[in-house]
Amino acid sequence: MSGTVILSEGEEFDHVIQEVSKYIHLYVMPFGKEERTITRIDKRENMYGGNGTVHMIQMFEQKELANNRLAAYMVLLNKGDESGFHTHNERNEEELYVVVHGTGEYRERTGTEGSIRKKMLQKGDITAISSIGYHSIENTGDEPLIMFVITTNNP
Repeated sequence: MSGTVILSEGEEFDHVIQEVSKYIHLYVMPFGKEERTITRIDKRENMYGGNGTVHMIQMFEQKELANNRLAAYMVLLNKGDESGFHTHNERNEEELYVVVHGTGEYRERTGTEGSIRKKMLQKGDITAISSIGYHSIENTGDEPLIMFVITTNNP
């Protein structure tokens, strides 16, 4: 995996917000706190050996959700962008992807050499990813692929 760049408010940050805001309302209201917008955007180039850029739109601060046992964020992939095959086994995490906008190809396999199972995803589709599974996602459509991601951590 390539390094993470945290985008501060600037031209690229604003572009990501404007693009995603065309399709969803980017506000969150944490329990007992004021409604707010996102906390930051993490930009990852060639994530896990994939092509292009993955923007991870963070809506919560670290440890804000269930004592850091739960994470929730949005992912933006533009046409052709992908997250390469990876697993969350070392951190014992499981993930849910909920497609909010666009289309993409989800791929999964058991182990690094297992046969690949593919599924075309579109708005409303949900995937459940085991901590032992390897998975990747690619935007194969012409529109931005926006997903809501929930990650669990069971140390």
